[in-house]
Amino acid sequence: MSEEKKPLNFIEHIIEEDLTTGMSKENLRFRFPPEPNGYLHIGHTKAIGISFGLGLKYNAPVNLRFDDTNPAKEEQEYVDAIKEDISWLGYQWDKECYSSDYFQQLYDWTILLIKEGKAYVDSQSAETIASQKGTTTEAGTNSPYRDRSVEENLDLFQKMKEGKFDEGEHVVRAKIDMADPNMLMRDPLMYRILKKSHHRTGDDWCIYPMYDWTHGESDYIENISHSLCSLEFKPHRKLYDWFLDQVYDENIRPKQREFARLNLSYTIMSKRKLLRLVEERVVSGWDDPRMPTISALRRRGYTPASIRKFVETVGVAKRENVIDVSLLEFCVREDLNKTAKRVMAVLDPVKLVITNYPKGEEEWLDAENNPEDEAAGSRKVPFSRELFIEREDFKEEAGRKFFRLTLGKEVRLKNAYIIKGEGVIKDDEGNITEIHCTYDPKSKSGSGTEESKRNVKGTLHWVSIQHAIPAEIRIYDRLFNDEAPDGHKDKDFMEFLNPDSLKVITGHLEPSLAEANHLDQFQFQRLGYFNVDNDSKSNTLVFNKTVGLRDTWAKTKPASTQQNTQNNSQNKQREVPAIEEIKRAGKKYTNLPEDKRAALKKRIEEAAKSVTLEELVPLYETAVKKAGTRIAVMIALHIVLENNELEPDQLAKDFIIKAIDDKNELLQIESQQLATKYKIQP
Repeated sequence: MSEEKKPLNFIEHIIEEDLTTGMSKENLRFRFPPEPNGYLHIGHTKAIGISFGLGLKYNAPVNLRFDDTNPAKEEQEYVDAIKEDISWLGYQWDKECYSSDYFQQLYDWTILLIKEGKAYVDSQSAETIASQKGTTTEAGTNSPYRDRSVEENLDLFQKMKEGKFDEGEHVVRAKIDMADPNMLMRDPLMYRILKKSHHRTGDDWCIYPMYDWTHGESDYIENISHSLCSLEFKPHRKLYDWFLDQVYDENIRPKQREFARLNLSYTIMSKRKLLRLVEERVVSGWDDPRMPTISALRRRGYTPASIRKFVETVGVAKRENVIDVSLLEFCVREDLNKTAKRVMAVLDPVKLVITNYPKGEEEWLDAENNPEDEAAGSRKVPFSRELFIEREDFKEEAGRKFFRLTLGKEVRLKNAYIIKGEGVIKDDEGNITEIHCTYDPKSKSGSGTEESKRNVKGTLHWVSIQHAIPAEIRIYDRLFNDEAPDGHKDKDFMEFLNPDSLKVITGHLEPSLAEANHLDQFQFQRLGYFNVDNDSKSNTLVFNKTVGLRDTWAKTKPASTQQNTQNNSQNKQREVPAIEEIKRAGKKYTNLPEDKRAALKKRIEEAAKSVTLEELVPLYETAVKKAGTRIAVMIALHIVLENNELEPDQLAKDFIIKAIDDKNELLQIESQQLATKYKIQP
């Protein structure tokens, strides 16, 4: 199969156009410019991925520049954390730069602007200056100090630098136009007095340049060709260019362009609000696994590959949108499925006694480490007469759809034997304390006997009580129970904290986990993906739940988040989101006659016009038995790709290829059509 040619995003189109109109490829240089006033979060991964991704695509250098112009909020701790996060994600920067490296140059340029009559010292308070800005429909008012002489401005600016004034006593402003329709152009601030020690320059300076004055000039000094930032900086572009006009000579002139930032449901992206969570001890720190910071995701068990895949799937857009957090969870689930070692752990134990297994005997059984990876090999797990199983895996009496252990029925113990429920022992309150069963000695997994090949519907994980290792298990859920916790003007985001975001329990693990190291990742079979927390010690193992085997949030999230806004009229039907309409259609698709199925397909195609690729991705993992839903997703995928002029990424290709081999003929047909159109070969 020929190598997939991915369509260019709008930023790549800009770069390609620049290259065709005279820019040399050797002059391409990008940068990622974080302010070291907090830890990087999942929202930053998009900006990181765009800049470093362009560096990889064009074999161009990428600078890591810290915009460290506010010593009141910036710390070396944040610098170190940012560097660690970017390295962990797998990116390498060319030069490590700091805006503070350019303080003297910025000061010298400001002197030139004052001499040219393009900057002045204003001695009004911040409140007064703000009141003179005007509105979007009314021009601002000139400062009474706007026409100070060059000599007086230079003298005041020198004394500001020497620390002879208090904070707020004077500022330096650019002299542009107080009537400009862009309010950022109305004599913006360039310098303010801050008598704070800087994490790099110490007490060398007591005046610090403002962001707008610093950012573009830093890009210029570093020969950045394309200055990429999020959409909120689009109004700043005019000022960015004005400042460049004042210093531009013969270097590469940076070009600022904006992209939509990454917004995630059930998540706070504001550093200020994240800091509040830390300071008010709602979380244990910036790396608390419930936080959206990269360090927290790393501690929770997310992988660099999964985060990079998430960013790639989200793509580069010009319009703001909110990505469902389930897509991020899907990406890590997909990655860990390929790499995580399968082990057995019981988190809500009940004792199981195999009454016909010899007392005092034990055996070590073979267990496959990862069926997705042949090179992962196998390990030995101990088996004995007394085991722990999950309490929910047993019912005294159960209906036909309960395929776990019950009295009088058989199930298989993973990697072991077929057992049959025989009886229970209860305490005085009627709670089951022991389950008694018998086993078939000839049914050992992999033994090749006829008994071992018997087909039983249920398979349970277990741990030998004699060999079990106790461990602290931290079960994490979403920190907020509202899709947009900071999207309510009349409510504080703290009102939407999820009281069940962390549960700590004691689990019982197979003994192979005794040697697990910090951040090692595992799949606890039938339970989810877990990793070893940094708090873990040799005598006290601690595991974090990274993500479940499936997305169960939709079924369990609070009712308040499931309800759509009610219409004033009860006669109006509730509007159903397009993605939900597709899911509903899929549930009945295979049960309809051909004519009604054709009509339903048209409805799915129509709904798909309002669906994004990101909304479809989590549905790729729909259970095999739910063929109708998978067909509906395949139909919708066809429309989404076509309408957005997209090529299938690897996740979509895997979904299509797997469907081609499905038993359902309707699914085969739909997937084959996509495979043919996009030349996808199994």
